[in-house]
This record gives sequence, C-alpha cells and structure tokens, in this order.
Amino acid sequence: MDGLILVNKPKGMTSHDIVIRIRIILGIKKVGHFGTLDPLATGLLLVAVGKATRLFPFYLYLAKTYSGRIRLGIATDTYDSEGKPVSKESKMYPEENFLLENMKTFRGEIEQVPPPYSAKKYKGEALYKRVRSKKEYKLKSNKVIIHYFRLKNYCPPYMDFNVKCSSGTYIRSIAQDLGQKLGCGAHLDQLERTEIGEYHINKSYTLEKIEKMYSLGQASQFLHPIEDLLPELPKIVVNDSTASLVRSGSYFFPDSMSISFSADEDATSEHVKRPDIFRIFDSHGKLLAFATKNAGNNSLHPFLVFDSKNTSL
Repeated sequence: MDGLILVNKPKGMTSHDIVIRIRIILGIKKVGHFGTLDPLATGLLLVAVGKATRLFPFYLYLAKTYSGRIRLGIATDTYDSEGKPVSKESKMYPEENFLLENMKTFRGEIEQVPPPYSAKKYKGEALYKRVRSKKEYKLKSNKVIIHYFRLKNYCPPYMDFNVKCSSGTYIRSIAQDLGQKLGCGAHLDQLERTEIGEYHINKSYTLEKIEKMYSLGQASQFLHPIEDLLPELPKIVVNDSTASLVRSGSYFFPDSMSISFSADEDATSEHVKRPDIFRIFDSHGKLLAFATKNAGNNSLHPFLVFDSKNTSL
C-alpha cells in the first residue's frame, strides 16, 4: 500500500500519535506525516504510506491555510491556551480599526521568532526539551511569508481569523507578536488547519472513519495512490526494455522510449514547480521512478526509484 491519506486530526493528539494509529490500522510500519500540527490544533494532516514517504521534499514547501481564534488580554509562556500566563490580564482591548491596522503588518515576507515551546531543533535538540530542562538557548528569527491574515469576527477578548502562510510559520508566534503590537498581550486559543497546497480538509477523514473503511475493504476511498501524486510533474511512459534500465537506476535516452507526456495542465498545485523532474511509468501504469534530465546528452537519470529489482522499498 503506497499513497497519501488526508487525516482530520482531533485535538489532543500529536502528529506522531496519528502516524502510530495509521500504522496500527493498516498494519504497515512505513508511515510518516508531511507537516506537524501541535496537539492543541485540529484539522488537515497529510500522512504518507509506504513508498510515498519518500516524497517529503516535494511537499515540504506547500502553503498552509488555517482558521483560528486568538484570545486578547493574556500572554502565555507557550503562546497558546495550554501555557501559563506571563502577565496580568488586560481588559484594554483595542478598537476594531486599530486591530485591523496592526494585522496588516503581518502580510508579505516577515521575520518571525519560533515559540520556545516548539519542536524546532536547537543544537540537535527540540526547543521545548531545552526549555523544560532549563538549558540555555538563543532563538533566531526566520523569514516566513503571510499570504493573508484576515479578521473573521471580533468579540473582545476573542478574535476569529483566517491565515494563509508559508511552510514553517508558527501561528502561535503570530498571536504572541500581535498581542505585543496591540499592547494588551495575546495567545492562540484555537486552531484548525484547513488546507495544505491543493489538499482541503473537506476531503479528509477521521481516524475512526479510516479504520472502518479499511475493515470493510474500502481503502481506495481514503488512499490517494502514489501514481496520482504530483500531477504537475510531466509523466513519461517507457517501454518494457527501458523500464528495466529505470529500475536499475541507469541513464536512458528519450529515443528508447514510448513517449507519452501527460502533465496535468489543469492542476492548480502549489508545489514548487520543477519542470526538470519527470515521473516515469511503465506500460502498465505503475510508477517506476522520478528522473532528471542530463543537459549534456539529453538522457534521463532516475534519482528516486520506487520499483527496483535490486532494493526492497
């Protein structure tokens, strides 16, 4: 079983908890996720199964969309509702116009410091572990992109919002930084991830639903086959003799193939465009490998082989 599962993560579970549950449900060890969600957060989590786990680099930079709620008036040490207050409660809530003006400063490319209680690595160790063990650390800012940060509803002390951002953005840090700008403090109260690239939460399933469908032999309803992934990359179908070269990771030439380019022109994917990478299929529709073009002699080189006679994948 190789492919992608869109899981609707419940509150309270870590992303790794979801991976463990999928392993148990499917009876497969090779399972991983593409993009962490905090235990507090709910929503869309992309879970790769089997050979699809090797596609992580292609999903790393997908934009993400969230819907959430920020609680004004109190800042916490974790930047969310699970942390301890680090200031007295303020009831000097901003007027809506002032709030909107400050939200505008979180658009475009910005510098953001990650929360101290996060899984981000510092000298090879997760930050939250260093904080809890009282080891010293120095947080550095990272550049992130906020495509939009919109106010849905304002009823002090709560503000509901939508945000679309680049990979690596911490919504908790947005809440913390907004509270500082407003002068009243703030923390993230609720968060749901609704989109990752072209994948939407409406197409996701709960763990309970996945388990039920799998027990009924309906895995095809929740599993996106590996052959259907990354449709924006050009597809090349090779003949049987060339397929043997691909499986061994050998260079091969266009004139030795039955060429059938079938890149999905209607794809609206937000994957980083890589026109120099090709998906290689055999004549039976099975994905063999990903290959790059050698500019020197027009040959193609398989750099990620999924169907190999020499290795167990």
